[in-house]
Amino acid sequence: MATAPNPRWPSDLMQAALALHDNQLHVAEPLLKAYLKQDPFEARAIRMLAELAGRIGRYKDAETLLRRAVELAPGFTAARANLALVLYRQNRAPEALTLLDAVIADEPDNPGHANLKAAALGRLGGFEDAILLYEKVLHDAPTQPRVWLSYGHMLKTVGRRDDGIAAYRRALALQPTLGDAWWSLANLKTVRFDDSDIAAMEAALARDDVGDEDRFHLDFALGKAFEDRRDAVRSFAHYDAGNTLRRTRIAYDAAETTAFVDRSIAALTPALLEARHGQGCAAPDPIFVLGMPRAGSTLVEQILASHSLVEGTTELPDMPAIARQIADYPDGIAALSADALREIGEDYLRRAAIQRRTDRPFFIDKLPNNWAHVPLIHLALPNARIIDARRDPIACCFSNFKQHYARGQSFSYSLDDLGRYYRDYVRLMTHVDAVLPGRVHLVDHEKLIENTEAEVRALLTACSLDFEPACLAFHENDRAVRTASSEQVRRPINRDGVDAWRPYAPWLGPLRVALGDVAES
Repeated sequence: MATAPNPRWPSDLMQAALALHDNQLHVAEPLLKAYLKQDPFEARAIRMLAELAGRIGRYKDAETLLRRAVELAPGFTAARANLALVLYRQNRAPEALTLLDAVIADEPDNPGHANLKAAALGRLGGFEDAILLYEKVLHDAPTQPRVWLSYGHMLKTVGRRDDGIAAYRRALALQPTLGDAWWSLANLKTVRFDDSDIAAMEAALARDDVGDEDRFHLDFALGKAFEDRRDAVRSFAHYDAGNTLRRTRIAYDAAETTAFVDRSIAALTPALLEARHGQGCAAPDPIFVLGMPRAGSTLVEQILASHSLVEGTTELPDMPAIARQIADYPDGIAALSADALREIGEDYLRRAAIQRRTDRPFFIDKLPNNWAHVPLIHLALPNARIIDARRDPIACCFSNFKQHYARGQSFSYSLDDLGRYYRDYVRLMTHVDAVLPGRVHLVDHEKLIENTEAEVRALLTACSLDFEPACLAFHENDRAVRTASSEQVRRPINRDGVDAWRPYAPWLGPLRVALGDVAES
């Protein structure tokens, strides 16, 4: 919902709007702040400053500004629509939906509002309602490529693969340079691009009017296209170009992750564990499947969700959100009282309940990044199961390097960052194993592929679940899957991807160096 310049605006505000439209944030920010210093009650300028904050991920700042804009101008529909978007991006879909109903009532013909509402419905598991809303929007406005794109995402999630592909192709017919649609096809992992597809993507990259976001999506898609053709040279060139460009648009400091892990290890001591024994929320409901992205966590989730007592949900944002509210986190976990730990566990369960759709006693939270919060999970939910889905370091890291994520996983766009992140993840999990032996069950992805039944039985035992044959027939489960592995887990277990990194070995030196000794583990 970008700001469109209005020729009737004051000249200073017009210049700021033009800079924001061109994504020149360094130009727009001082202009807007100077304007607001002269007129702090100008809702349009406040809204633009909020949009700028949102573009760089400062969503709380954006929310505060937008609430001020709406307070000053209650009828400012664009500001309310922006606020709904910011709430959605903070994983507060129920609040976003409440706002969107009012926004849509004011502007019923705006497809962007309905598109966001459908996405919010999908975030809450209302996939069929979301699909119906997309279909209504596309019936009334069939020439909206980004709505076709979002519709394709939802169809893919519920397993309607061919319909999803058709929706992505429709988006590309309307906008051949739409890099996100090309990447969405590549991200299915089952689509093979033909010569005309490759020519179309290369032609799009050659255009001067294609923006950075389309460019890095196109590079990731072309990397996959040439990988399928076993042309590692051209494939890596595109993966590298896509990652390099994407890295310029994000702020990530590997040293901060290392420091965080250092502090987590220092906080999780035997003395703390002894003092907090028996505290927290006793509920056994959650099964946390965590680790690195692209390490097989979706496969583990699909296996467990095929059990009659386990509900698969999605990658829940709740534990990181709770952690952000703890003072001086992660050091601050040592100061949490028994009441605070119990409340954290209960708060997590309340938040997670929004995603529950069945009365099965156990549910899965498969947010990989929860590895960073294992100490908090253990203290707040001591009876929750914790599964560490782990994959060969180089294979896992390179799989991330090939993957473009819509949001999050900022460490994944540099081989050096990836290696350091993986190493820090293993460091924390090794410490957890030392002070809490047996607390976390490790699922080795390569062992799971080679000896599936034995590993599945061990996994179920670790979760105190009886063996059920359906867990071996996980690919027959028609549940919705929202991750990049959605199509892969709808097929029987196979070795595809196990050695996919080997043709790229000549370029992976920086990754090996960053991994250090972990590379050989």
